[in-house]
Amino acid sequence: MSIVKSKIRTIPDYPKPGILFRDITSLLIDPEGFRLTVAMFVERYQNEKIQKIAAIDARGFIAGAALAFQLGVGFVPIRKKGKLPGKTISQSYALEYGEDHVEIHVDSIQAGEKVLIMDDLVATGGTLEASIQLIQKLEGKIHECATIIDLPDLGGAKRIKEKYGINIYSICEFEGH
Repeated sequence: MSIVKSKIRTIPDYPKPGILFRDITSLLIDPEGFRLTVAMFVERYQNEKIQKIAAIDARGFIAGAALAFQLGVGFVPIRKKGKLPGKTISQSYALEYGEDHVEIHVDSIQAGEKVLIMDDLVATGGTLEASIQLIQKLEGKIHECATIIDLPDLGGAKRIKEKYGINIYSICEFEGH
């Protein structure tokens, strides 16, 4: 875990003053770091009989697709509104000033399928919560949510656990936001 954390850079004042942006691109360009990240997820989930990895646009796609490949399971993209062709369902979530939406194909998850939701990090938990709601609409069974980073000061993982009873596994935590 400390190796993965050490390869994630912090960019101060991005995208606005006062924010400490946790940038996983520095982890992704490091072969050892990226390989270790995927291996840690594989180790955790290889015996859990996951049937689909549902990953959130866009950085969640990276580890999510690699994990789906390693586990030999389906990969389901959860995208920003208007980015998926075909029939979709949509879920809104709150932003600091307004709201946004994520969508999923209606035929991507079958009732009762065991699903792991993946994203790069959990902050306030808005996109993870919207993704949970989408998968619940499709009657998928959510095993857990997985992220590379948790920002516990923002409370998203705790709120999702309390509200939905769904655990969020994160490889590392960073204090401050």
